[in-house]
Amino acid sequence: REFAAANDLQVLQVDSCETILEMVNRTFPAVIIFGPPTDAEAVETCRTLKGEAYTAVIPVVFLNTEDPDHGLQAMEVGADELLTVDMGPEEQAMRLQVTLNRANRDVSVHPSTRLPGTAQIERDITERIRGGQLFAVCYADLDHFKEFNDRYGYNRGDGVIGIVARILRDVVRAYAPAGFIGHIGGDDFIFNLPLEAMDVCCREILSIFDELIPYQYTEEDRDRGYFVAKDRRGNVHEIPLMSLSIGVVTNRHRTFSHPARVSELATEMKSYAKTLPGSVHAVDRRRDDDEWVGAREADEAESTEPTQTP
Repeated sequence: REFAAANDLQVLQVDSCETILEMVNRTFPAVIIFGPPTDAEAVETCRTLKGEAYTAVIPVVFLNTEDPDHGLQAMEVGADELLTVDMGPEEQAMRLQVTLNRANRDVSVHPSTRLPGTAQIERDITERIRGGQLFAVCYADLDHFKEFNDRYGYNRGDGVIGIVARILRDVVRAYAPAGFIGHIGGDDFIFNLPLEAMDVCCREILSIFDELIPYQYTEEDRDRGYFVAKDRRGNVHEIPLMSLSIGVVTNRHRTFSHPARVSELATEMKSYAKTLPGSVHAVDRRRDDDEWVGAREADEAESTEPTQTP
């Protein structure tokens, strides 16, 4: 409590590990502190937190560790620090500060969403390639986000980014527990899934997005379906409400040896999806032995329309 007060942090004491798991779905604590690792429920909760990319970045500390075996058990499930009874207050405060500093310096996590960044995205794709299972890499990008930012301000824009991150996380967790969600930066996101979950996840994400995003606009802009803005030359344009474009690459008909090729194709499919009206997901259906054609021709070759929400 003294450390928290000195660092302008609020201490919130909870009476169950279940409450902790519920709370991290709504907010990101600066640090989670458990009592002794003799508490089996606390140890398992730490294992759960560290087992998911979205919550693994939250520092976890155990207090009052007297038995070395229990301390080892806490570290095995991913605890970031142990504060023992033989440490003085200054050492405990220093260790807490180092733990928080380390979490804040983690360059592989995007600071605005706390989602894994490019390094972990590439690592996850690499592991899926090596695993030999069918997967889908989905590149999501907001349409007309810059214009929204210019009209409503960066604070509201950050709110939209947070909404998208939450939609992706909640849908992927619900339909593809083995999935992965990452934040490239700005309004660009990546989510990787087992192939069988790709279609339902994309459809659900787009549906929820189109339901929620209009409420980020004023009632007047929302009812009209657009707002009027001028470009740098003074020309007036009608800017539609934001939509979400998702480009998808799978290994159903391809063999990948490096994540860079997956990234290249996902970017291409995302760019193609952005040429389509509304919120859509477009899947690359080309094969390794196909002659190269552009993303548009490849998607239309099988007469399969990209998903477009109403």
